[in-house]
Amino acid sequence: MLSTEGVLESGEQPCIQLEPLKSTHLPGKATPTGGSPKVTANGVHDIEDRILRITGYYGYNPGYSSHRREDGSESRPETPASDISIESRSYQTCANTALKVLGGLLMVLCVSSSWVGTTQVVKLTFQSFSCPFFISWFSSNWNILFFPIYYSGHVFITGEKQTPIQKFRECSKLFGEDGMTLKLFVKRTAPFSILWTLTNYLYLLALRKLTATDVSALYCCHKAFVFLLSWIVLKDRFMGVRIVAAIMAITGIVMMAYADGFHGDSFVGVALAVGSASTSALYKVLFKMFLGSANLGEVAHFISTMGFFNLIFISCVPLILYFTRVEHLGSLSSLPWGYLFGLAGLWLVFNILVHVGVVLTYPILISIGTLLSVPGNAAVDVLKHEVIFSVVRLAATCIICLGFLLLLLPEEWDSVTLRFLANIADKKSEENGEELTESSGQTRSRSRANGTVSIPLA
Repeated sequence: MLSTEGVLESGEQPCIQLEPLKSTHLPGKATPTGGSPKVTANGVHDIEDRILRITGYYGYNPGYSSHRREDGSESRPETPASDISIESRSYQTCANTALKVLGGLLMVLCVSSSWVGTTQVVKLTFQSFSCPFFISWFSSNWNILFFPIYYSGHVFITGEKQTPIQKFRECSKLFGEDGMTLKLFVKRTAPFSILWTLTNYLYLLALRKLTATDVSALYCCHKAFVFLLSWIVLKDRFMGVRIVAAIMAITGIVMMAYADGFHGDSFVGVALAVGSASTSALYKVLFKMFLGSANLGEVAHFISTMGFFNLIFISCVPLILYFTRVEHLGSLSSLPWGYLFGLAGLWLVFNILVHVGVVLTYPILISIGTLLSVPGNAAVDVLKHEVIFSVVRLAATCIICLGFLLLLLPEEWDSVTLRFLANIADKKSEENGEELTESSGQTRSRSRANGTVSIPLA
């Protein structure tokens, strides 16, 4: 080791001498406890690094010297703890993603089953009680229970000690900083509640004219109407594939109306189902425009508020229809309360699953759950009601469903697809290169074994 500690103060020429290493710390060895050696200005640790690197002692890596650096910090080899932490984080991320996907698949089944059950129970109810507006009004009143159910689940999961009134006031900020007033209650709730009632009422009227499969397929056209309205009103991004999907939806509607000719109950039923899909699309676009940033608590508050509005202000409509004998209710004892309660409960479960599933899982899975109600209703119609579908209706249903799937493509689907194809091409080229190198290596080894040497041509 080079040192300048032997410099004489008496004017003699300083001499430079080599000192033996007092402490050599190798990777995997314990550090001596006799104090840390000094680092001279001649870069002694660099010499030690070179010696250990040349010898390759125990897999030595450069820079891991036993001596301390000039800034006073000692270089230490990396421990596998950081690798373990990175692996644990990656495993945790994968586990969370897997749980979210599994929960989404379960949510898909629940959404599809609840919507199929709602549609089929409506068909059963119409056999003994044909009052669609009363059924729609009665089911919409159950939306009042949305916020209490949300509050119970929120308290059970988070354990927050917050009274229902405090939570209700907190979620009422959706209507403004001052909370919900009577003016805001009517102004914000009335249009959404009317659109909600129209959507359900037209859907029930369509079920009186068409099969459950046809109505559920036509209702899936609301996705195309949402895109068109969002493009026009909200100035969303234009996408050619979604325009194609909208054209396919319109084509399916025309084919469905043409299946039995442009007359009779079939044409009226198609018009009612398309009207239900249109009002549903308008409801969703307006909700996105005014309440797009709402969280789950605020959405539960808003839907419960619509239930109160329906109970208070729209209750007069069933009475008017009753006294004008448009809908004959009969006595209270003669009403099919079992079907009515089952229908209202299934409808409430469907609405809760749709709004909760968007928060907990991926929104695309909820849309797929709605789409799966079409084959679900078809299976029930064929097995239970022995419905025979014509070729035109089957083609129209398939076209509408295909357009619905195209509408689920993300906005960056084209660039993602191109990157995916480019990655596949790169992998194939790498595999081909590896195969060529392996084959060339085998030919060289064979030529050497045979005593021949290949001389490259200049």
